[in-house]
Formats: sequence, C-alpha cells, structure tokens
Amino acid sequence: MANFEARTSAGSGRITVALAGECDLSAREHLTAVLLDALERAKAVFVDVSRLTFLDSSGVHSLITAHHAAKNRGCRIYVVNATGPVAAVLELTGLDALLRAPAEERRHA
Repeated sequence: MANFEARTSAGSGRITVALAGECDLSAREHLTAVLLDALERAKAVFVDVSRLTFLDSSGVHSLITAHHAAKNRGCRIYVVNATGPVAAVLELTGLDALLRAPAEERRHA
C-alpha cells in the first residue's frame, strides 16, 4: 500500500485539499471520497499537489470524477502547485489545462 495522505482545510468560501505521498490504486477511493465531500461543502475546491510524489491513472480518474461532479453542482475544482512527475502526468492527460485555477486564484492557493 502506498503512502498517501489527503488533508482538507477551509477558508474564505473555499476548501483546499492538500495531497501528499503516492496516489495510486490503493488511494483512489479515499481521494474520490475526500474530493466529493469537499465539493459538498464549498463552491471552489483547490487540490494542492505540491507534496504529491506520484500520480497514476487512478488519481487521474479521481480528479476527473470530481471535475464532473463539480460541473453538475455548479462548482469548480482546481489543481495547483504541480511539479515534476505529477505535473508531467497532468500535462500529458490535459488536466493541467482543464483544472487550472484562474491567475488571481493561483496566487492565493
């Protein structure tokens, strides 16, 4: 089982979900549940991946599931602070553009 953590914090009308460790199949259900819960509580959810060291298709699936749920609820989900291999996966899948926060929001994420 991979080392994975998802912590949420709320502030100023939004929720930040900070991810750390490795997001793979063993983390998918947990990540999806955390993201969907955050979308129930806020109109904007920011997923901070700065401490995420690995992201595979399972994590991508969770992000896409959350994106669709957000659209259906009139909410938004954004991924911020991606670097290294995680940024590469997001770019390869197009999620970097799909889930990019507006410039003014990226400064506050």
